[in-house]
Amino acid sequence: MAKDMLTSENIELGVALETKEEAIQYVGNLLQKNGYVEDTYVDKMLEREEVTSTYIGNQVAIPHGTEDAKQAVNETGLAVVTVPEGVDFGGNSTHIIIGIAGKGDEHLEILSNIALVCADEANIEKMKQADSKEAILDILGGVQ
Repeated sequence: MAKDMLTSENIELGVALETKEEAIQYVGNLLQKNGYVEDTYVDKMLEREEVTSTYIGNQVAIPHGTEDAKQAVNETGLAVVTVPEGVDFGGNSTHIIIGIAGKGDEHLEILSNIALVCADEANIEKMKQADSKEAILDILGGVQ
């Protein structure tokens, strides 16, 4: 049976991160620790960021692996980290990091759905202010 794409184990609130590389590593490690990806996927997430920023606006970044990282994905999954102090993604203060690992082409639909949710500034504020993992699940649970 396939794992749920987003569970409370994949969410960390109020994390202090210094750099975008540290943020990507952190969210990637959550995906890896919970069995969604092999450890090589995290390196491919960092590689993707070198090619093009995964910052999508509205204080949100969506790090994900390069095209050739697909074989390192065990299950489609999301990991969410909130960063109250923000972390710099190419001059943009980023407070919500959403790591994605998608089997096949699933990540394209997931990216699109996350972008729709994150286009609503009210959702961003709710995630930034979330004091429980359930609050994040309530907002992002529909992207699956």
